[in-house]
Amino acid sequence: MSFTRRQILAGLSGLAVLGLGAGGAARYWLGRNEAATTHDYELIAAPLDVELVPGFQTPAWAFGGSAPGQELRVRQGDWLRVRFTNRLPVPTTIHWHGIRLPLEMDGVPYVSQMPVLPGESFIYRFRVPDAGSYWYHPHVASSEQLGRGLVGPLIIEEREPTGFVHERTLSLKNWHVDEQGAFLPFSIPREAARNGTLGRLSTINGVANPTVELPAGQIVRLRLLNLDNTATYRLNLKGAGEARLYALDGNPIEPRPFGKDYWLGPGMRVCLALRVPAAGEEIALRDGPVRLGTFRAVAVDGQTGDWPAPLPPNPVAEPDLASAEKLNFNFEWVGSTAAAGVDAPPSLWQINGVAWDINDKTCADRPIARLERGKSYIFELKNMTQYQHPVHLHGMSFKVIRSNRRKIIPYFTDTFLLGRNERAQVALVADNPGTWMFHCHVIDHMETGLMAAIQVT
Repeated sequence: MSFTRRQILAGLSGLAVLGLGAGGAARYWLGRNEAATTHDYELIAAPLDVELVPGFQTPAWAFGGSAPGQELRVRQGDWLRVRFTNRLPVPTTIHWHGIRLPLEMDGVPYVSQMPVLPGESFIYRFRVPDAGSYWYHPHVASSEQLGRGLVGPLIIEEREPTGFVHERTLSLKNWHVDEQGAFLPFSIPREAARNGTLGRLSTINGVANPTVELPAGQIVRLRLLNLDNTATYRLNLKGAGEARLYALDGNPIEPRPFGKDYWLGPGMRVCLALRVPAAGEEIALRDGPVRLGTFRAVAVDGQTGDWPAPLPPNPVAEPDLASAEKLNFNFEWVGSTAAAGVDAPPSLWQINGVAWDINDKTCADRPIARLERGKSYIFELKNMTQYQHPVHLHGMSFKVIRSNRRKIIPYFTDTFLLGRNERAQVALVADNPGTWMFHCHVIDHMETGLMAAIQVT
């Protein structure tokens, strides 16, 4: 049974609507506010028919009545409380990608929580320490659940005004659908052993090749989020206008020119400031030579502003590189596409000689590394393969400090695109206790072995 957007936005019976949240979705009262700054959302996952291909319906799964899902917003330092209800026919969870939070809120089945069964609810409640662009998605049967549309943006607003008057959130997603909107396989073993199984239809906020109107002459903050299973986008802008980078994967950087292009792997985010050209002019947002969408400048009242100051840094602990312990992590190809068993994906990838088995609920009991709380570490990431891997760590942020393939201006992040045959070093303070997932965010790769657990005690 599929629900309509109206039915999903109506929410659960007996809840009083507080008002409209971001993107027009409803926000609900879940109980007594502990402080004026507490944000409360009712978020429902349910089947939803969407029109990705004109004239045809696709049987998506959606958070909050749209795919990608409802945009959630909260101010840095405040509590985010979400009552999640599963109206899907299968178990699921929510993982809050990039957020430094307590383990029990991380949404990894059999590690931080039990799966939320059909018809059940679970309340996620945590304080958000860092401002930036983040997102949320399940960590159960990820190829299918993300592939069907269970992804959504989570925006953490800075405590103080940033100088940006205008902004847009652009969620990039590539869909595995045919010419009539029917789903194609989300994972094919021979593709999972390479770059991953690509979809055939690229969208921005669920729309193929949209035109996004921007205020002429103004500086607009563009939050671009890659919510895809597999695709790495080589983002570039064609047309009039000047752009600067302000943040990478949620964490601010010293503003610098956008340059020729930017490689945005699955799970990664980038914050651009774009000076919009005169009314009537257009800028193409492209993936290499392929147009993803168009920015069209429209006339507005108001004077042209100057470039905002750098965004304030997030309170991420600075690792002590002089005393840091070094750990090696080799990302390797196993070299076989044979299935591990009935209903089991093949074992294709491994970290330090160990392949994760997504059907083994005890894998996290055997962490690949044990870190001492409060201690600094340098991870040596070695890509022993011919394919890129967006390497993501749950629960903590790390600082990218060097690479043998490119110049690195050190910056904090939670996901790093490790190029083929690249060796890179990232550093962190192990300041969040728990057992945390460490994996490639090409979902095909993750589900066929390229994941491990890292324990902080």
